[in-house]
Amino acid sequence: MRIVGITACPTGIAHTYITKKKILEAAAECGFPCRIETQGTIGAEDELTPEEIAAADVVLLAVDVKITGESRFTGKPVVRCRTEDVMRNTTGFLRKIETALNERKKQ
Repeated sequence: MRIVGITACPTGIAHTYITKKKILEAAAECGFPCRIETQGTIGAEDELTPEEIAAADVVLLAVDVKITGESRFTGKPVVRCRTEDVMRNTTGFLRKIETALNERKKQ
């Protein structure tokens, strides 16, 4: 499962970067290619490319605030949650997404 996503919290500092780190670590542990963009007080960092988005199986938006550029993900399965939801059990969270995607493909 290829993952792209965005993390963003109200201040754009702590939770934004902690969530990104946890997602990247859990994705690596699961063997999922993953790229995460951050959006915060200094703007967007590690911006996703159109090619990365096109190749992704799912978009993970772990955000607590309004973000920019969501229209880039039109036509992709999008999972939206709070940063806190992902930080609790990141590997389990990604496995749930994988299961849901696999179920969706069967339908």
